[in-house]
Amino acid sequence: MAEEGKVGIEPAALRVLAEEIKELWELRVEMALVVGGGNLIRGAQADDYGIERVTADQLGMLATIMNGLALRDVFERHGIPASVQSAVTVGHMVAPYVRAHALRDLREGKVIIFVGGTGNPYFTTDTAASVRALEIGAEVILKATKVDGVYDSDPLENPAAVKFDHVSYQEVLQRRLRVMDATAISLCMDHQIPLVVFDIGVRGNMQRIILGKKAGTLIN
Repeated sequence: MAEEGKVGIEPAALRVLAEEIKELWELRVEMALVVGGGNLIRGAQADDYGIERVTADQLGMLATIMNGLALRDVFERHGIPASVQSAVTVGHMVAPYVRAHALRDLREGKVIIFVGGTGNPYFTTDTAASVRALEIGAEVILKATKVDGVYDSDPLENPAAVKFDHVSYQEVLQRRLRVMDATAISLCMDHQIPLVVFDIGVRGNMQRIILGKKAGTLIN
């Protein structure tokens, strides 16, 4: 959601995402998004900020709420009904996450934006995505990244890195492939929720995946 190498919210990035989400919404795809806050602050960088880790994670949760509000505004401007639900209580600006309300919003055709992570420090938004996917009965998790799938090493650092078209949960954990954190992968493995890791920067990738076409890396 930020310009490459910068901090903040990039309007062009929001617009492109809204356009892609609208294409899926018009296909009557039920969607829930879990939003991170890394474009503003990352809890794992607590040492860099000179603040305690729990406080840094709390700042990260608040950053996700800011992103969620921005997304909702842009979605609604594009004619997409959306709701923001937070694991962290922040007063009247954002509704608290309630599973029954989330399921209701999905039935009503709204795109849900989950913010606040899990509401707990030391847990990533990857874990929040896995938990929310289980709670709403999601069929698949699409993990948006800056690379086109899962590699045996970091393709941004190693030009010879080999891409997987398909990989098992066990191999991801055993080889410590940097896809999602181990807690998130374990949850998906235990409950058999497939994951697709894809490049968010390639226009139309989400629709290709939803329509069963090849894109990214399948983990199951």
